[in-house]
Amino acid sequence: MSLIESLGLAHPIIQAPMAGVSTPDMAAAVSNAGALGSIGVGATDAEGARAMIEAVRARTDRPFNVNLFTHRPAQGDVVREQAWLEALAPLFHHHDAEPPASLCEIYRSFVEDDAMLAVLVDLAPAVVSFHFGLPDARRVAALKEAGCLLFATATSLDEARQVREAGVDAVVAQGYEAGGHRGVFDPDAPDDRLGCLALTRLLVAQAGLPVIAAGGIMDGAGVRAALDLGAVAAQLGTAFIACPESSADAAYCAALSGPAALHTIMTRAISGRPARCLANRFTQWGEDCGLEPPAYPIAYDAGKALNAAAKANGEGGFGAQWAGQGAPLARALPAADLVAALAAELAATRRG
Repeated sequence: MSLIESLGLAHPIIQAPMAGVSTPDMAAAVSNAGALGSIGVGATDAEGARAMIEAVRARTDRPFNVNLFTHRPAQGDVVREQAWLEALAPLFHHHDAEPPASLCEIYRSFVEDDAMLAVLVDLAPAVVSFHFGLPDARRVAALKEAGCLLFATATSLDEARQVREAGVDAVVAQGYEAGGHRGVFDPDAPDDRLGCLALTRLLVAQAGLPVIAAGGIMDGAGVRAALDLGAVAAQLGTAFIACPESSADAAYCAALSGPAALHTIMTRAISGRPARCLANRFTQWGEDCGLEPPAYPIAYDAGKALNAAAKANGEGGFGAQWAGQGAPLARALPAADLVAALAAELAATRRG
C-alpha cells in the first residue's frame, strides 16, 4: 500500500506545517478536502501543542500532520547577543521602543522535550514530522509504537540517508527555492543548495524512501511535475499563506500580493537560521549590518520584539514574511477551495 493510500488521501497534496502561519482551521479544512493538513507546534510548548492538536480533531476526523523542530539546542553567546542588540537598537528607537536587555531561547527543541513527546504519544496524530534534523532513537521508537507515521525534511542525499537509517517512513525533499526555514541539519555546514527538481529526483533514485517534493510548488502543474519525478506527493506552503484560515497578518498578505513576492531572499537575520523570506526592511538590514546573528532561536527573540515594536508603530516591514520563489503565483482562496483547484489542475494535466 502506498503512503497516500495508507493515509486515505484523495489527493497527493500536503499543506506545509508553517509554524506561525498554519492554524487548526487551515489543517482541518485541508484534511477535510482530501489532502493532508498540517500544524507546526515547534514554537509552542507541550500544552500548547495539545490544545492545537485537539482543536484540529474537533474540526476533522481525517489524518493530519504535526510538525516539530529538531534543531541542535542553542548555545548562548552573551557577547554576540549584546552586539546584535546594539546593532538593532536604532531600529527599535526609530519605532519609539527599547530593545530587550537580553535574549533567550524562546522555545525548546523536540530533541530534549520529553513533555512534548508524552503529549504526542498520548494523542498519536496520524503523522508526525521533523524539521532541522532528527530526534534520537528513543523518541522515534515511541512515536512509531504509538502508531504515528514519521516524515523528516532533508535538503541533501546525505541527510535523506540519515532519515532512512533513523527508521523514518518518508522524506520531504526541501528544495532551495522553498519558503521558510531551510531544513538543513547543520546550518553552519556547506549547503549545496539543491533545487526541488534535482533533489527530488536524486532522492527518488537513491534515498530508499517515499519522497515528498517541496519547494516552489504552487499549482496542479507543479504537483504533476513532482509526481512525474517519482515523488509520492507534493508539499505546498506558500500556496496556502493567503488563505483566510492562515494567521498571516495584513502586512504579510499585502507583501505577498505585491512586488516583494518577486524578490525572496535567504536570510539569517530574523531568526538566526537560513530562511527564505519576502524582501522587506528586515532582510535589507540583515544584508547591510555585517554581523553574524546569535544562534537560532535566540536571534528570533530579538526579531519578534522588533517586529512587535514596528507593528505597534504602523510598520509591517520587519515581520518574518516567509515565502518561496513561487510566491507570485499565490491565490487568496479558502483552503478547501485551493485544494479543489489544485486537484482539478492536477487532473487536467493527466488528461493532457
